[in-house]
Amino acid sequence: MGDLVQDETAGRRGVVTDVRGGAVWVLRPESDPGRWTSRHPERLTVVTPREERRTQS
Repeated sequence: MGDLVQDETAGRRGVVTDVRGGAVWVLRPESDPGRWTSRHPERLTVVTPREERRTQS
């Protein structure tokens, strides 16, 4: 959790906030409020790993 990913299905980037039951990924936009889910983790591409995001803050 905490990785910035590109969601190919939604056509936007988001931060992984939770993985429910190993099958539903919960994401939030980089800077806007809201959230969405993905049931297709193979369509999520890591843009910036959590460790790198923490050092950039």
